[in-house]
Amino acid sequence: MKSAFSGAAALALIAISAPLAAQEAGNSETTPDSYEGTVFDGDWLTVGIGGAYSTSYRGSDDYVFSPIPLIQGSFGGVSFNPRPAGLALDFIPDEDGQIAFSAGIAAKMNRNRASQIKDPVVKLYGEKDTAIEVGPTFGVKFPGLLNPYDSLSFNVDALWDVAGAHKGMTVSPSVAYFTPLSRGVAVSLSLSANHVDDDYADYYYSVPVLNTLLPADTLPGYQAKGGFESMGVNLLVGYDLDGNVTNGGAALFAIGGYSRLLNDAKRTPFTSIRGSADQFFVGAGIGYTF
Repeated sequence: MKSAFSGAAALALIAISAPLAAQEAGNSETTPDSYEGTVFDGDWLTVGIGGAYSTSYRGSDDYVFSPIPLIQGSFGGVSFNPRPAGLALDFIPDEDGQIAFSAGIAAKMNRNRASQIKDPVVKLYGEKDTAIEVGPTFGVKFPGLLNPYDSLSFNVDALWDVAGAHKGMTVSPSVAYFTPLSRGVAVSLSLSANHVDDDYADYYYSVPVLNTLLPADTLPGYQAKGGFESMGVNLLVGYDLDGNVTNGGAALFAIGGYSRLLNDAKRTPFTSIRGSADQFFVGAGIGYTF
């Protein structure tokens, strides 16, 4: 779950910075004489750090704290946007106030069960290798739905493991609604899902029979298959410290989220016996825009 926090927390920094500032610049009521530009004209960079309290692995009911670095920005007309424990490049420039399309490549690290396994029985089954997942990403954003500065975005990532860990594929669609509450405060509500193939499901959710364990500690064998792994919802709030997102500087964010494991991700003994299908996380952090 800490990877889910990483992407959502970085989205909080976006919510309090780029969308509102870009749409402020493109507002039809802003004349050339009154418009002085924003930090987001041309190249810009937001960096930050956050902390998350989330499950120790997908399906766990034990919670751990994790620090999370954040980065986003634009350089030479190419935008780089956060993904859970990763980054996505968008090669299609956006026009202010217009429907915006995105297309590029995304990459992320998947460290599910690679560390911080608190459950002693699950830990007996060993830590997993870190997967590096890479693939195309596509999206579309509709601005100005209920007010001049809000937006509704749809996105889908299709990623393959290139590091030889789970050797599988994931497809992750999401939808997010963003709106400012003032010039310095913004909120975003997002819904997401994750679909995995048989290789992914087998690597993380199948349970081998370990004859070396005592019977009381042995989980029943289980063969997992692919399908929808989870669905979730995140709510985030961002606050610019000087009350003006257009000039950059520091911003705070807070976030909470819930996801529900589905199908074999829920039925595996790692979840159904030793953990929970209900996954929660909370977090907060600070970012700075240059």
